[in-house]
Amino acid sequence: MEEYLLVDGYNIINSWPLLHSIAADNLEHARMKLIEILQDYQGYRGGRIIIVFDAHLTKDGVEKHEYYGNLEVVYTKTNETADNYIERWVNTNAGNGIIRVATSDYLQQVIVLSRGGTRMSARELYLEVEAAEKERNREYLNKIKYNGNSLGTMINPSVMKKLERWRRRR
Repeated sequence: MEEYLLVDGYNIINSWPLLHSIAADNLEHARMKLIEILQDYQGYRGGRIIIVFDAHLTKDGVEKHEYYGNLEVVYTKTNETADNYIERWVNTNAGNGIIRVATSDYLQQVIVLSRGGTRMSARELYLEVEAAEKERNREYLNKIKYNGNSLGTMINPSVMKKLERWRRRR
């Protein structure tokens, strides 16, 4: 069963300390950092992630979709909030998989729950992303430990044979 995570982009940016401080200087940079973080998370956990950013305050905003592998970024159209988009998406896709929505907006959480989705606060998402990163790093370190970290374990076997022949010539 497909798993979806919809993320209220600006809500998360304003809730996570690192992203909030970046946004104070450069909102575009904060958006890209969130995309980067969730791309890494998605690559490890799987499923589809849809990050929704409000464009309701722009004058000529047309709904825009960008794709980064299985991660989709949506910029809403003029006069549409991220909340509106997420509610519509959950309504349309309820029953088509597991739908989680990450936002700290209480009203949005209640609406999502009433329409068949599950909720996750910005803090819960932060802790889950952090835990996934630690788990990925632990797995990587275990892999290195068991495979060894010597030069012999990292060199292509055919190159190793050539080096061994050179060594024996002396």
